[in-house]
Amino acid sequence: MLEADEYTYATQTLDGIQRLIGELEQQGYAYAAEGDVYYAVRKFDGYGKLSGRKLDDMQAGAGGRVSAETTIKRDPADFALWKGAKAGEPFWESPWGPGRPGWHIECSAMIRDRLGDSIDIHVGGSDLVFPHHENEIAQSEAATGHPLARYWLHNGMVNVGGEKMSKSLGNFTTIRHLLDAPDAPDPMAVRLFLMQGQYRKPVVFTVVAFAAVKFGW
Repeated sequence: MLEADEYTYATQTLDGIQRLIGELEQQGYAYAAEGDVYYAVRKFDGYGKLSGRKLDDMQAGAGGRVSAETTIKRDPADFALWKGAKAGEPFWESPWGPGRPGWHIECSAMIRDRLGDSIDIHVGGSDLVFPHHENEIAQSEAATGHPLARYWLHNGMVNVGGEKMSKSLGNFTTIRHLLDAPDAPDPMAVRLFLMQGQYRKPVVFTVVAFAAVKFGW
């Protein structure tokens, strides 16, 4: 695994983020509402093409949950490009007032600033297909008129005890923690274990399965 040539951060791309939001607003894909800016998903004909979802099949306020944000959006499916500042949160000045960028617009802007309108390969976990990557496509392609990525690769999750590994479930570990343990395995054994499965399929982490690789290496 080689180091990347460059690392970038959303906080270093605020100009690009605001410029992209401004372009989307000028082209009619975005609108301001009470200090926020939202992307109008129905303006983008290709919305849902990556995930295979259809807007008409998506239900807003599932389970009866309706937030203040829902009431100011033109369509329940619209998503935030810029959020107005709230007490205790970091914020930056913008043409729409003090606030912070939405999650999705950060990635579109960083890609555009560093790599151009289109990239060859976009990767990520399978849990990012919708809404994150779907929204990236809508933002980037509406602004540039070019495909965001030529190929999409989504990896499966690591499952522990039948559940996805996550910090919130308390079943989370890192490669560094694994390799720093007193009985640490050979790093190449860890790599072999992870490479045994197809990249789109989940990796089932069990003591037995890992031990078979660890001691067989």
